[in-house]
Amino acid sequence: MPRRFYTIPEVAESLATSEQQIRALLRNGELEGIQIGGRGQWRIEDAKLDEYIERMYAAQRSPKGRL
Repeated sequence: MPRRFYTIPEVAESLATSEQQIRALLRNGELEGIQIGGRGQWRIEDAKLDEYIERMYAAQRSPKGRL
């Protein structure tokens, strides 16, 4: 199956958050992405987005992750 890459706006919409929040996640390494092209446009692979979501679910389930 071919990889699917998303833009920052697409990921932000999918997670119902802001583009600034997605950029922050990319900068601090919580969400993995790649920069392509001369202007350094970010792309996030579907598998990396899924991994991030699963880590957040796992953190929520752990005793330390609960509010």
